[in-house]
This record gives sequence, C-alpha cells and structure tokens, in this order.
Amino acid sequence: MNELIEILRTMHPEVDFETTVGLVDDGILDSFDIITLIAEINEQFDVAIPADKIVPENFNSAQALMALITTLEDEN
Repeated sequence: MNELIEILRTMHPEVDFETTVGLVDDGILDSFDIITLIAEINEQFDVAIPADKIVPENFNSAQALMALITTLEDEN
C-alpha cells in the first residue's frame, strides 16, 4: 500500500490518499492521471489492469486500487 500511496502522492501531493474517497467522482484524478497511474502500477506491481477494470469504483480510493491490484496479483 505504501508504494501505491507514493505513486499517488507524486501525482497530487496536496491530497491525503490514505483517507480520501471519491478520487474520480470528485475530479481529483482525471483521465490522464488514470492512464499514468495504470502505467505506474504495471511497472511497480507487475500487473496489467484490463480495460473492463478501468471503472471509477476501482480508482475512487487508494484502498479500492490496492484491492484491485491484490486481485490481479492473485490471478497471475
């Protein structure tokens, strides 16, 4: 989780990603941020996020993202 938080903080240092929810719904993460985040997650965690998993629910909080990463890691 710490690696993910660091990735997010490099994108938006002003946001408390440990407690913030609604990252997509509240406009904190835009489409460019999500593309960047997908690439960083692929590099750091060695998981590819399939297109059908790129939905706001999976990107609205660091916890949701970590759950997605864990699920994808378990599938490999």
